[in-house]
Amino acid sequence: MMRSMFSGVSGLRVHQTRMDVIGNNIANVNTVGFKSSRVTFQDVFNQTIKTGSAPGVLGGTNPQQIGLGAAVGAIDVLHTPGGIERTDNPLDLAINGDGFFVVNDGTATYYTRAGNFHLDAAGNLVTPDGMYVQSTAGGNITIDPTLYVSVVIDKTGQISGIQADGTVVPLDIVGLAKFVNPGGLEKIGQNMYRETISSGPPAGAGVVQPGQDGTGYLTPGALEMSNVDLSRELTDMIITERGFQANSRVITTSDEMLQELVNLKR
Repeated sequence: MMRSMFSGVSGLRVHQTRMDVIGNNIANVNTVGFKSSRVTFQDVFNQTIKTGSAPGVLGGTNPQQIGLGAAVGAIDVLHTPGGIERTDNPLDLAINGDGFFVVNDGTATYYTRAGNFHLDAAGNLVTPDGMYVQSTAGGNITIDPTLYVSVVIDKTGQISGIQADGTVVPLDIVGLAKFVNPGGLEKIGQNMYRETISSGPPAGAGVVQPGQDGTGYLTPGALEMSNVDLSRELTDMIITERGFQANSRVITTSDEMLQELVNLKR
């Protein structure tokens, strides 16, 4: 009975963790470039009551074991593509395929799928938090808006300025980075990821032009939305709630059995 109680407690813990992840997914259902996560469980060690035996005079027997609960096996980030929303803002960019935009805050490099960029007062292409978008050359992308009547970006990341007389001037190229194991990237908030030893450095030549080294092309004037499947999350929420209730019932029933033992003395 005590084993069943401990198993029930472990079940409550893992289902609470799963509910936390589901809640975060649902909260970010409309977050630009957000990638949902999932929780998978695994059993913990088992207590062996009797070991198995080899065939002899009698046939062989199987081992007898009692499981001692569950634990969180993994919390995976699902890097499946999200839906594309048309915005018609020339500086909004969506990646149609693999890869991440590369940004820098002046001290460190980060990666993001959110392409809602704008120009600051100095003409730098930046994220909503002011991080500098990096080019294929590895530097900040800077555009002097006083020299051009408009700025356009094509699917290969080529940024061009259009002058008043219609002359098109190539300016810079938006860089992308691809990882062999994008699930190993660390989420740091603000739609940003950080490189880890699990993800490894960017694959291939590092920061490349969209469409090269397995990266996707860009969709200008659009944004990639969250890949959260709301119907699936709500279904998982119901399943998780039922799992939590079932484990609560195990603890309650075990407590009733212990109470019966206590009452035997009366």
